[in-house]
Amino acid sequence: MEDCGWLSQDPLYQVYHDDEWGVPVTEDRKLFEMLVLEGMQAGLSWITVLRKRENFRKAFHNFSPQIVANFSTPEIDQLLSNPNLIRNRLKIESVVTNAQAFVRMQQEWGSFSRYLWSFVDQRPEIHAYTAWKHIPSVSPLSHRLSHDLKRRGFRFVGPTICYSYCQATGIVMDHVTTCHRYVELSHPAKISFPS
Repeated sequence: MEDCGWLSQDPLYQVYHDDEWGVPVTEDRKLFEMLVLEGMQAGLSWITVLRKRENFRKAFHNFSPQIVANFSTPEIDQLLSNPNLIRNRLKIESVVTNAQAFVRMQQEWGSFSRYLWSFVDQRPEIHAYTAWKHIPSVSPLSHRLSHDLKRRGFRFVGPTICYSYCQATGIVMDHVTTCHRYVELSHPAKISFPS
């Protein structure tokens, strides 16, 4: 068996592919983490984001949406002066905006996870692509999710980012059929949520 064909030789990529990508996520803090990282990745390579992941984890209080939602101008300015982060004002400000929207969603739905998984009726969308080049960058699902997130006040959540987010959190499973992870992830149970 092979991998999915998009990996570089960087071990961070291999670990991410083998342990995280396409694995269903129901824990809200992890869902917020991936939302932050996917937004940060816009226009950059994913390996750039992976290499800065621990720095983001420290900067955003282990990806606590409740804490990040209360960041004000001084905290944002401090983040923008941190050379270990991606220092893009729009992206940093969007993290705070998204944290606020994320907390609202938790209050409305009981968890962000319940909201997100409602788009696929609590079952991952399993694909059977035979080659990486066949995997799309957007889908009807990502367009619906993007539209609804924007309506709810989220930023940096276009259809392409949303599709990548769905892949990262296991909403969509896009390991190719020849990948060593495909068999294990292609028969998921219906999602249950943390209490």
